[in-house]
Order: sequence, then C-alpha cells, then structure tokens
Amino acid sequence: MSEKIKMTTPLVELDGDEMTRVIWQWIKELLIEPHIELNTEYFDLGLKERERTKDQITIDAANAIKKYGVGVKCATITPNAERMKEYDLSEMYKSPNGTIRALLDGTVFRAPITVGGVSPYIPTWKKPITIARHAYGDIYKNTEMLIGNEMSGATVELVATSPSGKEERMLIHDFVYASAPSGIVQGIHNTDASIESFAHACMQYALDTKQDLWFGAKDTISKTYERRFRDIFDEVFGRQYKSDFAAAGIEYFYSLIDDVVARVIRSQGGFIWACRNYDGDVMSDMVATAFGSLAMMTSVLVSPDGYWEFEAAHGTVQRHYYQHLEGKSTSTNSVATLFAWTGALNKRGELDSNQELCNFAKKLEAATIATIEDGIMTGDLYVLSNLENKTKVDTRAFLQEIAKRLAD
Repeated sequence: MSEKIKMTTPLVELDGDEMTRVIWQWIKELLIEPHIELNTEYFDLGLKERERTKDQITIDAANAIKKYGVGVKCATITPNAERMKEYDLSEMYKSPNGTIRALLDGTVFRAPITVGGVSPYIPTWKKPITIARHAYGDIYKNTEMLIGNEMSGATVELVATSPSGKEERMLIHDFVYASAPSGIVQGIHNTDASIESFAHACMQYALDTKQDLWFGAKDTISKTYERRFRDIFDEVFGRQYKSDFAAAGIEYFYSLIDDVVARVIRSQGGFIWACRNYDGDVMSDMVATAFGSLAMMTSVLVSPDGYWEFEAAHGTVQRHYYQHLEGKSTSTNSVATLFAWTGALNKRGELDSNQELCNFAKKLEAATIATIEDGIMTGDLYVLSNLENKTKVDTRAFLQEIAKRLAD
C-alpha cells in the first residue's frame, strides 16, 4: 500500500446518533483511514454526551470550527417529548444544527447529487437546483409559550425596551374570549447584519458558480418582518452586485414565495434558490427527494468569517438503526454522509494547499458515483433506478464496493 496522505491541520469531527453514527465509523474504517493519516479534533454530539455535558459539547464543537476553519458533522437527534423519555433527558435540548449555525452565522448551501439511472420526478428538471438556506434565527431561535391553566385568558403583547428604558408595545392577541381562552404564542427574530450576510453569501456564490439567484418571501402579508429580507437583498444587490451580475450574464430575481415555488416546478433547474431559514429547511428536502433521494444531497454551512461546516442533510435513520441493533440487515444510503466527509477533506486541502488531499476527496466522490452507475446501490436508489442491471446491497456492502473502486 502506498504511503498515507498526511494532514497538517485538524478537521473538526462532530459525531452523531443512531444509524448515521454507525455509517460514520464504517466510512472512516473502509474509505478514509486506509488512505489518510486522519487528523481530527473529535467531539461526540451523540445525545447521551449532550445530556452529560448539558449541551456544552455542542458549543465547544462550534468554537473548534472557529479555531480550525473546517468541520464535518454527522446527523444528530433533535429531541422531542418521546426522545426525552427514551434517553431520560433532563431537558429538551435544541437542535445542534441550530446552535452551531447561530454561533457561526452564515448560509447553508444544499445541492442534489445526481447519478446516471436516477431521473428527477419533475420531468423538466435537467440541472441541479441549489438551495441557499439562511442559517440564523426565525423559529430556530424562537421563544414559545403555552397559554392555558393559570394563564388562560391572558393578554399577550410584543414589548421592546430601549437601552434608555423607553418601551414600545404591540398587542399580539387577547385570549380573553370565553370560547378560546387558551392557545399558543411564539416570538421570533432576525438581525439586519445576519440578513445582509445571507444576501452577500448568496450573491457571491451565484457569481462563483455563474448561476441565476432567485429569492422569495411573503412580504404582502408580513409587511415588516419578511419585507425586511426583501429590502436588504435589494439594497445589497443594487449597491454591490448589479453590475457584476450583468457582466457575468446572470440574474437576481425576486417574487413572492408561492410564485417562486410554482416557477421552480416549471423550471429546468440550474439556479440558486435563496430561502429563509424554515423555507430552506423544507424546500431542500423537497428538492432532494424530487431529484431522487434525501440521502443524495450535499450540505455545507458557509460563514462570512471563513468557517465551513459540511454535513448530511437528513436525519439519523432511526428505523434502520433499531433493525441494526436487532442484528437485521439494512440498506441505508450513505452518500450524503460520505459527501460531507469528501467536502470537508477537499476544503481542508484547499486551505492547507494540500493537493493530495483534494485529489483524494474527488477520487472518493467519483468512486461513489461509479458504484451506483455500475448498478450497485442501496434500497432507496434501487427502486428509483432505471438501469437494466442493478443490484441492491446492504449498508456496509455498498461502502465495500466503493472501496474496491477507490483502490483501482
């Protein structure tokens, strides 16, 4: 075996939960460690460790990405009421992704991984659609309250207090009516600085990739909150990017979010769709699934301060994990997790001028695509592929097949 590729700077490794945690170890064992002297700063973001540290481990991991510049993250559980019981949690911890994104700021770019033999469900889509998701604020940094019991019939207000003590109040809802004295309320926020950073990231990415940029919000209904996004995008584009876009032959296009959705479905693809946080969360899953599989999408958080965090844009595959624990065979698609690793290794190589590392990352991606196009794939792709000769293999066997092609 040839000498392993050396890394000069650590990669921040954020381990996760359930089936993706199993796959994470197999990817390292079968595809990375045989070829690279892997140098990582390791953080276990599994739910048990987050409980033990009261989620401090998540903050420490984000700060490590700030220190070293590049991180790679496994999928993690965001606990709900059922998970609290299952893991005997002391509190319902927030999404690790939300915590990390809030600390790093930036934009999440997600694009489908296309392979021969798997056609999009939307016949007109000929090119990948990249989702640019604002990674700060809105419901992911919200405050919620249940109005009931002793608080039934409450008056709920939005209150802002200036540094000088001046208050401004606006009524949200009066729960005084006897027929509906209880309910729910939610407070969300965003900042001009984060929205402007989002706009810059989207427009710079559009220039770098020579793709049109689309953006939509519901400013006809949300005349202050969502309108603010539109106004800042317009200001940033007019001030810094209008002439550059014209020179590059690309377009910035704004419309209402519902109109943008309709246009996306009718399009041929090949553009960047800028989405607010929740819209991006939902639409990235829709786009990935419509192109073939949720497990066939790249995801990277790009911070304005030069930090990069690569991840799989799907969950922990709970059902397959329980089957795995029972000793049953699973056929779990590992491509998104694998491409999180290759994206991080490639970026680490770029920043360190380590061309060997970059070349390896690209070779591993090519071997993965070749495996699928050779007809060897996991169950989710098997039912979608129109290849005549195809074979469904289990989770580990798929990675072993990639390893064979990587060695060629």
